[in-house]
Parts: sequence; structure tokens; C-alpha cells
Amino acid sequence: MIEVLGYVASAVVILSLTMTSIVRLRIVGLVGSLLFAAYGVLVGALPVVATNAVIFGLHVFFLWRAFNVEEFFTLLEVRPESRYLGQFLEYYRNDISRFQPHFAFTPTEDHVTLFVLRDMVPAGLFIGLPTGGGSLDVQLDYVIPRFRDLKVADFLFRSNRRVFAAHGIARLSARADTDAHRKYLERIGFAPNPDGVLEMALA
Repeated sequence: MIEVLGYVASAVVILSLTMTSIVRLRIVGLVGSLLFAAYGVLVGALPVVATNAVIFGLHVFFLWRAFNVEEFFTLLEVRPESRYLGQFLEYYRNDISRFQPHFAFTPTEDHVTLFVLRDMVPAGLFIGLPTGGGSLDVQLDYVIPRFRDLKVADFLFRSNRRVFAAHGIARLSARADTDAHRKYLERIGFAPNPDGVLEMALA
């Protein structure tokens, strides 16, 4: 039984190293270090206990800092034909296709294209196309792996709704290509309609 705990602890630590989100990596790593510390206590290996106690403390510290240190967020609206936008989409093309496999971008002058900067790092990209009547079709809502803790979405959809009002947008609609994308949309406030479209009212 004790040996099984050691294997489980090892598996959890290995799993943490596969996480693309820093927050998830810290949380899973924290669990792994806690399990290893318990394993060390059971087998009487004090170096294992001490090492994992330190690792546990480091994970706690960095998680605290991630949620408590103030970060600077801002929006950068770019032209749909921006070269940087095109290169960003190409660089993250494979990761984007994991969540929105049907996304394809043909820029027009009507597109609303917004980068969310987090401490001046391009953390997220939003692309939408107005469909009339104050509605906007969300064609892409993407956050790079290291910043997937919902802070970008909270900043864009809750704290900065005025950017949509400036474009005459009062309602967002989106389609989910994957279960992961659907769960994300529902978590940030999109509500599903009977026809499968998810909507968020901005008023």
C-alpha cells in the first residue's frame, strides 16, 4: 500500500509537468509534493519529507503571488490586416485548433480585433464580426497557455465592456466546436440557446 502511494505521487508530479497553465502546474505539483511528503513519513525517509515540504511551500508561495500580486491589464485594438496579428495566429495555429478547430480568419474592415495585454505581454486575442442589430459573432476568443486562469476573460468581458459599446455591440454570440471551449464559454457567462448558439448580453 505504501509503495502504491509512492507510485501515485510520482504520477501526479509527472502529470504536473504536462500542464501548460502555470496555475494548474502549481496546484497539481502541490498535491504531488504533499503525497510525496506523506510517502516519506511512512517509509521514514526524512530527506524526502524535507525536500517535498520545501517544494510544497514554494508552490503555495507562487500560487499566492499569482492570485494576489497586482497585474497590469490593457486592451490593444489592431487592424484586422495587421502583420503581427497574422503572425500571432500562425504561431498559435495548432493550439487554437485544439479548442476551435473550425476557426479560419479572412480579415475584413468590419472585424473587431483586440489583444489583451497582461503586464504588456499579448496574453489573449479576441476576434469578432458584427452581424447587425447590436450583435457580434465571436470568431475567436483565445488565451495563450501560460495565462489560462480566467483573468484575461474577466478583464475583457466584465471590466472592459465599454470597448464593445464603442462599436455599438450589446450582445455577443459564439459557437463551441469542442466540449472544452463550451465549458469555458459557459463559465465566463455565455448562456446556450436551443439552437446551440451561446450568447452573452453586455447591457
